[in-house]
Order: sequence, then C-alpha cells, then structure tokens
Amino acid sequence: MKKLRIPKRVVGRRELVDFPQFQLWGVEAKVDTGAYTSAIHCSNIHLATRPDGRQCLHVQLLDPSHPDFDGTLMEFTDFGLRDIKSSNGDVQERYVIRAVMRIFGEDFDTEFSLSDRSDMKYPVLLGRLLLRHGRFVVDVTRRNVSYRAQQAAQSSPS
Repeated sequence: MKKLRIPKRVVGRRELVDFPQFQLWGVEAKVDTGAYTSAIHCSNIHLATRPDGRQCLHVQLLDPSHPDFDGTLMEFTDFGLRDIKSSNGDVQERYVIRAVMRIFGEDFDTEFSLSDRSDMKYPVLLGRLLLRHGRFVVDVTRRNVSYRAQQAAQSSPS
C-alpha cells in the first residue's frame, strides 16, 4: 500500500500570521530555519497562584506599537519552562505555551516560547518544529506568500 504524501507548501522569509484564540490578526512573523521552537513577543511575564493553589502564567502579548495590542493580561494554566538557545548561542530559561497559529487559512497547534522580542523587528519567529509540522519549505526571495494566496482565493469567483 502506497503512503499518501502531503505536498509541501512554500512560505517566504516573512509571513503574516493570525492567532485566532488571542484575537490577533496579521502579525508579522520571521521564518527562521535556525530556530527549533517558534517564539512570540510578550512582556510582564509573571507567575500567579490561583485560589485553588494551581500556578498560572500571566503575560501581555505583543507591545503597544502593534495595532492589535490592547494591554490585556493573558492567563495560561498549561505551560512549561524550558532551556532555549538564542541565536547568539546563549541558553535562556523560557516559558513555553501551546497556541493555535493560522497560516494559509489552516490552523496549527504548536509550541511558542515566550520572550521579550521588543528589540527585534518581528514579534513572532516561526521555527523548524512548525515548518516541519506544516510541511513548509522556505523561499527566501519571497514574502507574505500565505497572505497573498488568501487574498487571491477571496477575490477569485467561486
């Protein structure tokens, strides 16, 4: 019996992605084949204890310069703490959450490390784990492939 192969899709070096569960749309993401885990910019990261004694993680996603930023503290009860190697080789302990990210109109449930990316140009980094899961290949000469494909699909007659 022959195994069905899902075709690979091309993404550019930069993509616009959505996070439906967070009501964040068109967030600029850098595609980084050097990163294993994807990352999302956040600030005000702190642990809190719920009345039932369980710990939860509070963060603010993005920053005031992003059009979808509303300053809301988000709460995560399902999170981990992991050593993540940064691009300069330093190992940092970071919180990791699972989140749904939409690209090409398809939702992907994947891990995101939470880090302060305020000194970076792009608030989201898409790593190899997501690229492999989505069967994406990167064309570094292109940008916003997913967004353009969705715009073309919406404007073409059905």
